Amino acid sequence: MDLGTARFTGMVLGAYENLRAHLGFGEPGAIVDRMQQLVAMDERILRHLDVDVRAVSQGAPDGTLDADLDGERWRDEWGVVRRKPPGCHYYELAGCPLAGPITIGDIVRFPWPDPSDPGRYRNLRAQALPLHDAGFAVMYNARFNLVHQAQYSRGFEDWFLDLGQDHALFQSLMEAVLEVMIEWNRLALEQIGDVIDIVAFGDDIGQQDRGVCSLPLYRKLIRPYQERIVAAIRRHTRAKILYHTCGSVYRYIEDFIEIGIDALNPIQVTARNMEPERLQREFGGRIAFWGGIDSQRILPQGSAAEVRDNVRATFDVLGRGGGYVLAAVHNIQPDVPPENVLALFEAGRGCVYPRAAEVASR
Repeated sequence: MDLGTARFTGMVLGAYENLRAHLGFGEPGAIVDRMQQLVAMDERILRHLDVDVRAVSQGAPDGTLDADLDGERWRDEWGVVRRKPPGCHYYELAGCPLAGPITIGDIVRFPWPDPSDPGRYRNLRAQALPLHDAGFAVMYNARFNLVHQAQYSRGFEDWFLDLGQDHALFQSLMEAVLEVMIEWNRLALEQIGDVIDIVAFGDDIGQQDRGVCSLPLYRKLIRPYQERIVAAIRRHTRAKILYHTCGSVYRYIEDFIEIGIDALNPIQVTARNMEPERLQREFGGRIAFWGGIDSQRILPQGSAAEVRDNVRATFDVLGRGGGYVLAAVHNIQPDVPPENVLALFEAGRGCVYPRAAEVASR
């Protein structure tokens, strides 16, 4: 079971504070992802919920270029500006440094982040070793959000236009971003590759009812970079690879398996063609399923009993034969009652694989 380990299985600040107040224990969590307003989970809460996974993540660079611009806006080290309007739970995209008419030369000359900054790696092994020795499944949150970073840098509208009609520019931007990411993940994995169990990375290449592009276009312009990411990870660790993409990605899953992805998150069951029965029937046993508990209706709007029923039904399908990690579909939002969070994990404790039940009965 997982909560708060990956940057896509966590809790948004408001949701975490509600859970903490409901339980009556747990310290306020430090923000670990400013854009999404995700918090570091208190260890007592993780143990109370029987969460099996623990995370290690890169630190802030010593020479960070992050800058607060005013009370609402900040600029990150990629030059991307974000804004948190009053009443909003997270930061929205407000400024893209490579938006508009640009050339390949503009991409080449752009001041990309320095992947060698020692601050990123200073405490990585010190984070990982105690978790490894304690017997947790240790997850490294890799900085391989390639598609997203290219979208943030270029702007979504221009990124999609390039995807459709300017492939040379599209590939130049993807190459430039990937070059930075391969280096800073290499430096991390050289330190911790032997003491981690999972490498997690993610993008969103699905929408509610379809992928972001046709399968042939995906295979031409996105899959080759994902293959290079997987190869870069495999050079430094034998850990399993967890890939996150929201939305309807049914058409791409066979490719994910061919690339070498071991587990898929979040299993957005309300998206088109992402029904658990379909996924298990076509891909079960070849890729693990991580997530699947409906966060669009069941978790925020259902009763605790409905949540428990959803957990058991999802486990019965996606857990058939093994290979399932229980988690919500993406980060838990502030509109999810804490009672439903507790119900999710209480029901999870009762979900036992047949073989595990046999062993336990002996």
